[in-house]
Amino acid sequence: MSLSKQGRVFQVKWATNDWEIEQANCIRREVFCEEQGLFQEHDRDDIDLIAQPLIVTTSILGMPEEVVGTVRIHQPVPGLWWGSRLAVKKAFRRQGVLGASLIRLAVSSANTLGCHTFLATVQEQNEVLFKRLHWATIGYQDIHGMKHAKMQADLEHYPPLSQPSLGFWVSGRPVKATEVSPYLLGLEPNLIKSDFAHGVGEASYASTTH
Repeated sequence: MSLSKQGRVFQVKWATNDWEIEQANCIRREVFCEEQGLFQEHDRDDIDLIAQPLIVTTSILGMPEEVVGTVRIHQPVPGLWWGSRLAVKKAFRRQGVLGASLIRLAVSSANTLGCHTFLATVQEQNEVLFKRLHWATIGYQDIHGMKHAKMQADLEHYPPLSQPSLGFWVSGRPVKATEVSPYLLGLEPNLIKSDFAHGVGEASYASTTH
């Protein structure tokens, strides 16, 4: 099956290179500063000093090309993990699986590393999406003037990964050939199917802060 019929291919992985982290920070700034107006010049804070950033990238010949989504995870005390700053580039939100795939990698990565509790504070408009992904609401609070739901992931639905830093591949919606890089046409990579590849709408920016 050609890529134009199959859909655009993305890698969901840990950010390990400086350019990946830089592009992830640019997406966060676009979403939380320019689009939502929650912050002024940037949204970075002390958590970034200890957090592991995760990303979604487009790929050419199996190599990361452009970061189009991001989230971060951190462990303030052993076994307790938080996810935050989930953001997907506006032009890629119609793919339908990127936000959910970042959530999957975030929780499964923590589960691999000995997580017993995974939490996030989720913007209210995205609470339904998280519930569909096996999260439970345990409270509400206002953050930066916006109502958030404090939510906890059901770890049974996020099994550990053998190599969480490498992540997995997902495919988005079918695209026209004119939308695809000529280097990607005709490629048929083996995709690790996401648990959330079917029937899940894209969250534009689900988790602002912990």
